[in-house]
Order: sequence, then C-alpha cells, then structure tokens
Amino acid sequence: MNTQVALWVGFNLFVLAMLAVDLGLFHRKDHAVTPKEAGIWTLVWISISLAFCGGIWHFSGSTPALQWLTAYVVEYSLSVDNLFVFLMVFSYFRVAAEHQHRVLFWGIIGAFIMRAVLIIAGAALVQRFHWLIYLFGAFLVFTAVKMLVSKDEEMDPEQKGIVKLARRVLPVARLGEGSRFFLTEDGRRKVTPLFIVLLVVEATDLLFALDSIPAVLGISQDAFIIYTSNVCAILGLRSLFFVVASLMDKFHFLKLGLSGILAFVGVKMLITYFDIHLPIALSLGVIGGILLAAIVASLIWPKSPEPGHDRESAKT
Repeated sequence: MNTQVALWVGFNLFVLAMLAVDLGLFHRKDHAVTPKEAGIWTLVWISISLAFCGGIWHFSGSTPALQWLTAYVVEYSLSVDNLFVFLMVFSYFRVAAEHQHRVLFWGIIGAFIMRAVLIIAGAALVQRFHWLIYLFGAFLVFTAVKMLVSKDEEMDPEQKGIVKLARRVLPVARLGEGSRFFLTEDGRRKVTPLFIVLLVVEATDLLFALDSIPAVLGISQDAFIIYTSNVCAILGLRSLFFVVASLMDKFHFLKLGLSGILAFVGVKMLITYFDIHLPIALSLGVIGGILLAAIVASLIWPKSPEPGHDRESAKT
C-alpha cells in the first residue's frame, strides 16, 4: 500500500514539476509556438513517456509495460480528435496564436483532475462489476459506427451548453486583455472571453474522456497504468497541436482509423464473455497497424480539393 501511494504521489509531483518548468521557464512570456519548438517538445514528451514505460518494464515486467504502451498509443491516437475541435474553437473565438499555449496548459491541469476521478471510479467499478466491461465494449462499437457514418460539420461553440451556461451565470467582460482569464471591468470582477474558451476546452476533453477511458479499460484495469498512460498522452497533446495544426486536412483517413481502433477495442472487450483473450502484444500491433495504415493512406491518396478551390487559387 505504501509503495502504491509513493508511486502515485511521485508521478504527480514529477508531472507538476515538468509543467512548472514548461510554463515558468520556457513559456514565461506569451508567444506564438513555432512548428520547430513544438516538434522538439513533442519529442521530449514522447521520450519521457517511453522512458517511464521502460521503468515499468524494468520493475514490473513485460506484461504491465506492454499494457501501458498499448494504452498510451490508444489514448494518444484518440486524442488527435481533440486537436480538430481545439483548432475550430480557437478559430471561432479568434484566440491569438500567442495565447493558445496558455489555454491548453491550464486545460491540461483540469484534465488531470477530471481523468483521475473517472479512471479511479471506472477501474473500481469494472473490478467490482465485471459485466460493465461488456457494456463499455458495446458503447465503443456504437461510438465507432457513429464516428464512421457521421459527416464532418462545422462546430458552433456558441451552441454548446457550457458556453450558454457560462454566459448566463458568469459576468463576462466585453473585451479580453491579453492572456488573462479574469479582469476588473466597470468596478466588477469578470471573466474574459479567453476563460470561456478554457471552459469549452475542458468540456471537450471531458467528452472525449468518456470514449477513451472505456477504451483503455479494455486493455488494463490497473488504475495506475490507465492514469499514467492517459496523463503522458495528454501532456504531449499540447505540443502536438502546434505541429499538426497546419496538416489537419492531409490526414483525412485518420477518422476512419480512429473508428477502427475503437471498434477493435470494443470487440476485444466483448469477446472476453466467451473467454477469448487476445495477447496484449497482438493488440498493440493491430492498433499501431491501423493508425499507421490511416496515415499512409492519407499521404498516398490525398484529399480532393473542395469544389471551386482551384478557381479561387487561380484568381489569387
């Protein structure tokens, strides 16, 4: 018990220390994150994650390490969907490039808290009521089908319940002031429009967690493995956002790949009813293969330009 507590405390202290270094040293001043800077930080977070996985392999063996790595790949790949939504939110609210990192940073802090609660509760429920694994499996298959058949539509953040509620309950300033979330206006303490953006980011992450956490529960029911793999994945999500923000349209088959991953994990959970258990190495190979195939297919068969796009380009 003492060892488990030490692991949880040690991991969270390390993450908080890294975030403090990130915000307090490298991003003390607001600035637009360049693709090169984002690429370096993406490699840093991936390297730290793989080193952590190596530590699990060394101290706990290959099976927990493979479970962690598979959960990490699943969470990291599913988190790409978040990037599409974040990009639309920042575009809709016209968040300046130099303020986007700050919103994502504090969004990550909120995600830690929400996901810790969901993961600990979910793992405890599955261990106590094993039949929930079949319910989660069916939910993932349903989500995969829904993702596959749904059409890409422009999202209007103003129609989100969280935005309507915030504007109704909170005093919102007419204008923002840099990267601040709060300011004094007309003698009253008010939230800035940037704070509303942060609320949308938090709500979006919570919705995506309802898909991704059942998926990793199909890989392992160890709360520590699920939580640490989730945290490591979303830590790298901020820098990855700035790397791929300009490349979103290039990976148009990614949605199909993510749908396939959800369906595979869902079926994997359902077939345990028949006492069929796929080796974790096989699961990792299938998930990685689906993700790689989606990326390669997007590069081989690029997305056709929108009707009229070529004519517009010719005019300019």
